[in-house]
Amino acid sequence: MKSGLIHGINGPIVYIKGRTEFLMGEMVYVGEQRLVGEVITLTSEMTTIQVYEETSGLKPGDKVEGTDRAIFVTLAPGILNNIFDGIERPLSSIAEQSGIYISRGISVDSLDTEKKWDVLVKVKEGQTVFPGTVIAEVQETKAIVHKSMVPPNMEGVIIKVADNGQYTINDTIAVIKLDDGTERTLTLTQKWPIRVPRPTSKRFPSTKPLVTGQRILDTLFPIAKGGTAAVPGGFGTGKTMTQHQIAKWSDADIIVYIGCGERGNEMTQVLEDFSKLVDPKSGNPLMDRTVLIANTSNMPVAAREASIYTGITLAEYYRDMGYHVAIMADSTSRWAEALRELSGRLEEMPAEEGFPAYLASKLSAFYERAGYFKNLNNTEGSVSIIGAVSPQGGDFSEPVTQNTKRFVRCFWGLDKSLAYARHFPAIHWLTSYSEYLSDLAPWYNENVGPDFVSCRNQILAILNQESSLIEIVKLIGSDVLPDDQKLTLEIARVIRLGFLQQNAFHKDDTCVSLEKQLKMMQTILYLNTKSKALVAMGMPVSVLKQDNIFERVIAIKYDVPNDRLDLFDEYMKEIDDFYDRIIELNG
Repeated sequence: MKSGLIHGINGPIVYIKGRTEFLMGEMVYVGEQRLVGEVITLTSEMTTIQVYEETSGLKPGDKVEGTDRAIFVTLAPGILNNIFDGIERPLSSIAEQSGIYISRGISVDSLDTEKKWDVLVKVKEGQTVFPGTVIAEVQETKAIVHKSMVPPNMEGVIIKVADNGQYTINDTIAVIKLDDGTERTLTLTQKWPIRVPRPTSKRFPSTKPLVTGQRILDTLFPIAKGGTAAVPGGFGTGKTMTQHQIAKWSDADIIVYIGCGERGNEMTQVLEDFSKLVDPKSGNPLMDRTVLIANTSNMPVAAREASIYTGITLAEYYRDMGYHVAIMADSTSRWAEALRELSGRLEEMPAEEGFPAYLASKLSAFYERAGYFKNLNNTEGSVSIIGAVSPQGGDFSEPVTQNTKRFVRCFWGLDKSLAYARHFPAIHWLTSYSEYLSDLAPWYNENVGPDFVSCRNQILAILNQESSLIEIVKLIGSDVLPDDQKLTLEIARVIRLGFLQQNAFHKDDTCVSLEKQLKMMQTILYLNTKSKALVAMGMPVSVLKQDNIFERVIAIKYDVPNDRLDLFDEYMKEIDDFYDRIIELNG
């Protein structure tokens, strides 16, 4: 077995002097405790390794052993409803062996190799199989059927199959004879290097939205299935809560939540919250279709750097089965900080704010793995990435936020002043944008209503008018504004409080269907049209505000249950009555 001896140690970076037989990107075991590491640079004079565990106690002369393979994840039934660290080691198994703190060098299987699963074999003897062909199905959780597939680099003829029954993930399910005549066994397990995207047949354009049930996202700044979004915001603005809402209510089949460098107590809260949540679609626990990757701020930085690749590889595996997967990466800023620390240890030339020069290419490589694809087995699946960004001091001009903006098509900018005013989600409509709207417009018009996009544009136009008017109000006060502009401010208030603001703890407001969102927009715009007509007749806005119709429309989000959209007709009639009443009283 190839090996080398440690020459120097610099934090998580280990050096071996002289020429070695190690490969670039190879996984290695370092020292007596066999700490997991990865070869990151190779020269004829020096081999550099980053270690994914704490390196205290290592010394020059300790042995480094190679494995001949890259850092990989194990893909098999048992991934869902599980919590892993950054390199796919299950935290529950580690806790059984070492207690509440992770011991260094601990070796545990990524997945339970002794548990027997009820396996339904899907191939027959003599069948020609190709990469991605489903060989067996397992009911992994109540919500998800796990489809074990032929690995992407194999095709041939099945010469032997097992009967339906109970098997572990390493038991032989079938034997395949490859085109070159060699025979290979197929199990429920695949292994895949985390830094290599899994292959697909075709990438589709973004034409279907990822419906989240959050009005400001679905209506104003939608994300497509297979899309990318950034959620930047300072401390306390609601990044994690926004991702929780999307994880709970979006129409993704599977959620991969990556806690990358977050505070331990916050990560604990995430783990506890997710374990208690009930999937509103099926009534089963939400964890039945969720996998959590926990890499807290006190864990080694190298493992933090690997955690997002681990998460996206798991997501791509389920995408290959034909599922729609949403990844919550919280947060990519902590990941970039890990890159910066490792780059500093390697004595690389720093770029802006000390980040490595390759920060942009690393971010692009991560976000480019999202998409809506035709898989090798002709199914369709998607991976959507929603990455939280934590700019220091809420400064969106810092490198991580700016580089992320280059590679995502959806930007949900969280605003500190909105959060402090208890307006949640604190996504600001002036700093946020979505480039998916034109791609998704045909879907909205066909599946929700022909005037959905038109209503959305009118709502946003009113909010933009309010923004310019507020600058005037700050200078000279609102009393000098003409009544039509006062009305714009009042309607904008109705939109902000009655449509954009959403209560995550209210049974009808926490998640809202697209149909209800359209009805709410139509009601607000109808109120705007009728009020404009009254103002054009010379009615002052102060008279209009004496009627409580504006407050009634704001309260629609609470007063109209999600299953009683017929009640909107009553609100339209109420607006007509308001119009007639004002004319009668002031006629």
